[in-house]
Amino acid sequence: MRRTSPAPPAVAAPAASPARRTGTRRRGAAAVLGVLAVLLAGLAALTGTAGSAVADSSDYTQSATQTSSTQAQLTFTPTSPSSYVIVHYLVNGTGQQNVQMAAAGSSWTYTVGGLSNGTVLTYSFTYTKNGPQYDTPQFTYTQGGGGTTPPPGTVATPTFSPAGGTFSTAQTVTISDATSGAAIHYTTNGSTPTASSATYSSALTISATTTVKAIAVKSGSTDSAVASATFTIGTTPAACPAQSDTPDFGPNVHIFDPSMGNAAIQSQLDAQFNQMKDTQTAQFSENRVADLFKPGTYNVEDNVGFYTSVAGLGQNPDDVTINGDVTVDAFNASDAGNATQNFWRSAENLAINPSSGTDRWAVAQAAPFRRIDVHGGLALYPASYGYASGGFIADTKVSGQAASVSQQQWYTRDSTLGSWAGGVWNMVFSGVNGAPANTFPNPPETTLATTPVSRDVPYLYVDSTGKYRVFLPSLRTNSSGPSWANGSTPGTSLPMSAFYVVKAGDTAATINAALAEGCNLFVTPGVYHLNQTLNITKPDTTVLGIGYPTFVPDNGVNAMQVADVSGVRLKGLLFDAGTTNSQALLTVGPSGSSADHSADPTTIQDVFFRIAGKATDSLVVNSNNTIIDHIWAWRADHGNSGTVGWTTNTADNGLTVNGNNVLADGLFVEHYQKYEVVWNGQNGKTIFFQNENPYDPPNQAAWKNPAGQNGYAAYKVGDNVTTHEAWGLGSYCYFNVNPAVNNYHAFEVPNTSGVKFHDVLTVSLGGVGTITHVINDTGAVTASNTTPSNVTSYP
Repeated sequence: MRRTSPAPPAVAAPAASPARRTGTRRRGAAAVLGVLAVLLAGLAALTGTAGSAVADSSDYTQSATQTSSTQAQLTFTPTSPSSYVIVHYLVNGTGQQNVQMAAAGSSWTYTVGGLSNGTVLTYSFTYTKNGPQYDTPQFTYTQGGGGTTPPPGTVATPTFSPAGGTFSTAQTVTISDATSGAAIHYTTNGSTPTASSATYSSALTISATTTVKAIAVKSGSTDSAVASATFTIGTTPAACPAQSDTPDFGPNVHIFDPSMGNAAIQSQLDAQFNQMKDTQTAQFSENRVADLFKPGTYNVEDNVGFYTSVAGLGQNPDDVTINGDVTVDAFNASDAGNATQNFWRSAENLAINPSSGTDRWAVAQAAPFRRIDVHGGLALYPASYGYASGGFIADTKVSGQAASVSQQQWYTRDSTLGSWAGGVWNMVFSGVNGAPANTFPNPPETTLATTPVSRDVPYLYVDSTGKYRVFLPSLRTNSSGPSWANGSTPGTSLPMSAFYVVKAGDTAATINAALAEGCNLFVTPGVYHLNQTLNITKPDTTVLGIGYPTFVPDNGVNAMQVADVSGVRLKGLLFDAGTTNSQALLTVGPSGSSADHSADPTTIQDVFFRIAGKATDSLVVNSNNTIIDHIWAWRADHGNSGTVGWTTNTADNGLTVNGNNVLADGLFVEHYQKYEVVWNGQNGKTIFFQNENPYDPPNQAAWKNPAGQNGYAAYKVGDNVTTHEAWGLGSYCYFNVNPAVNNYHAFEVPNTSGVKFHDVLTVSLGGVGTITHVINDTGAVTASNTTPSNVTSYP
């Protein structure tokens, strides 16, 4: 939540608000029995109570296989059919989890996330055989340590190098085993190996898609578990099975047509807004909605509440015209005239003829205003002139004046304005016709003539035959003005038949299956719990969300991982941390990614992160040339009862960049407990950064960086970085739990000529706590009267 002096009181959603992670989907009787089985088996595993027989080792095989740097897959294969299998596991000896595994043919699997090199899993299984329930002994597995550590007297499970995967050419595969003197036997036809199978003596050449399975045997010891790896060689990428071009988008997508009549449309908009407007009840609800207008003209007033996306379905903004307003304001009495909590709402791809000559979009974070043609003025502040803390505009034209007035900060990219008025602390423009001159700090305007590289967002539209398509704008370099200024936006489009529509009832398994088949994803409004990581492996995959679809990882899995491939587009998603810690919510490229994606970069646009649970990192970018175009990573400072506190919603870092040549524009990162942004890649660029330090360090001893200095920098450039440049950055403090807390500096960078910062500031909101320096040892201590300490250039 944003504050300016004098600071208004904190507003928290009451305990009676709907629980933000309450499941709403119905489950069948079998699922209920499965849940009961998990609970009972977990109780038995924890307490040692009777109820399960001891398993016979001949009843099953099991394995643990590293599938990524942060995940391992546990596999259990019974020799007789089981009605369910439950895995019990601990991570480094703590936090036992009891999870019903997913059936996968004759095997059962479960993926454990949030691991790092050296993490030890201790696990066992409960399974059924002809009715009775059996418990296996415990096994151990070390991430990065070569696989499962077997029970005493059991041979280690063989390992493959390379691990299975997809390869363009034949692979030379070696099989090894950690047990001295063990003999390895293998098969290549998918059958289960025995001591009579072929004996491994030299590397295998795999030139066609093959599943290799292996066991290791040693006289006097129990045979190892079966290891398995599939090598996919030189296959044609999967093609998405044809989907509908006029799909059912589900109940949370409202599609309006002029033939419906203005009165009927207005009635539906009003009813929906009344459900979504209240800051105290709707802010953390699970309601999600998208209002989509087919081409035509509408005489309506559209007030936009929480988790609401408003968009036109034309190919260009003026294909849909609203004669009226698309409005965000301080709608509620509890807002006290302020717009500091007007989060999570959007408007896109339409034209507005404002009823009074000026439209109002008084928003805070995560509220993008894109591809809009405003035939008049645009007010970015509440009608009450209260506080506001936005915001983001891109690919937009405002014929009149855009006025920020009480907005603390704002970023505008690749747009055209009639004029601009206002500036509190940090107003930033890149590629904006009609932007003010660069005058930071008085007034605090930072202006770049062009945006170095950009690619506008993918969007849904209806073609002339009534079919839906998704438009994919082209890459732009040194851009200025809207992409549609000279006609249609350059780019290509895809039919909806290439998209799997994600809606209520979908699971991580169904979404991953669609991705594996080669589909793009169109994610409709809803809250989706994930029991496994969503894996994007195909180049040029588009994941387009509308209505703030929310991914919640369960049991500590990472929510989404993108391979080191070109052209992935992620847009319009909200990642909400679960109650069990995830290592990362979104990772782009595995560690060590090295490919050059400059011709077709991955873009992350209007992607938001909320930590009211636990996640070590929110966004990790390992792929080179990635474009981060408007994110808000927020460790919550307020929320539903029991979700916020220094040891409750824990999170180290908001953004970690390890890739080279990465650009971030419109970067909002707040309240993380260590370095909020860590930038290790070379030649990175940031245009606009807004930050608040965590409000809640309980004392100084709890908040010191590894060098022993007070606090953590909000933005740290790695010590080995030699080239980095950033413009228009602000970091604020408000240590309301303990105002004696201090942060030594807000920005920490190597002292080298290639690392350059322009127009940087710090502010103490209401004088509650202090920041001693702006960047390294430069810049004055924050004043007590909520005025900024400015540094115009560094070094």
